[in-house]
Amino acid sequence: MEPKVAELKQKIEDMLCPFGFEVYPFQVAWYNELLPPAFHLLLPGPTLAFLVLSTPAMFDQALKPFLQSCHLRMLTDPVDQCVAYHLGRVRESLPELQIEVIADYEVHPNRRPKILAQTAAHVAGAAYYYQRQDVEADPWGSQHISGVCIHPRFGGWFAIRGVVLLPGIEVPDLPPRKPHDCVPTRAARIALLEGFNFHWRDWTYRDAVTPQERYSEEQKAYFSTPPAQRLALLGLVQPSEKPSSPSPDFPFTTHTPKKPGKPSRARSWLSPRVSPPASPGP
Repeated sequence: MEPKVAELKQKIEDMLCPFGFEVYPFQVAWYNELLPPAFHLLLPGPTLAFLVLSTPAMFDQALKPFLQSCHLRMLTDPVDQCVAYHLGRVRESLPELQIEVIADYEVHPNRRPKILAQTAAHVAGAAYYYQRQDVEADPWGSQHISGVCIHPRFGGWFAIRGVVLLPGIEVPDLPPRKPHDCVPTRAARIALLEGFNFHWRDWTYRDAVTPQERYSEEQKAYFSTPPAQRLALLGLVQPSEKPSSPSPDFPFTTHTPKKPGKPSRARSWLSPRVSPPASPGP
């Protein structure tokens, strides 16, 4: 790895890895080469970028502390805002550089994704993106089959959070890093893609490889809850409360905070000392 890339990677890792994130460098050209022009990143091919993903540890190491220190403005998506906070810290820590952050959920006005996160993870060598085309003589006929990334250490127990682009920094000699093909057989790939497309609620596709770590029951309960109900699950807002107007200095939808009183049972669930509810069954 080039010294410049290694130095930047180390700085970004120092900001993110203690909070349950991983960072992988790639060239914009590697990403653009796999996609039609409509999805290209409009930067020179050798431009340096970093993919950021979260591991199971992020829930305890980043999300819980973020929620406990940020009671005031009730957010529509706590995880997205937590990730935005940590990626914002990366930008602030490197003021001498031009940095663009694209979160995995961002879209253009026409609803086209700004980044195809799984493609970025594949070209960065972070996780192998298994698609229908990876199964010889597939059995699905006219059915639509979506692809899924598998991490060599965490299986499916991780999430791609976005990319950090560094316009003006070009690394033409950065060596490509191929993702590890950890689901190499046809039968295993069929089982993976069918599990992801047809049985994703039972979590089993995530065990396509034996993971080093899985989501806790607490995380599983959280991510199994519809997004609109997650604030109530965490005790941050009552289910009947409606969003208030966004604060002028905070560009996210906010919610009316609850009046002071006894801490809710759901709120105490943020403490690792409290047993979480069991996750939903298959």
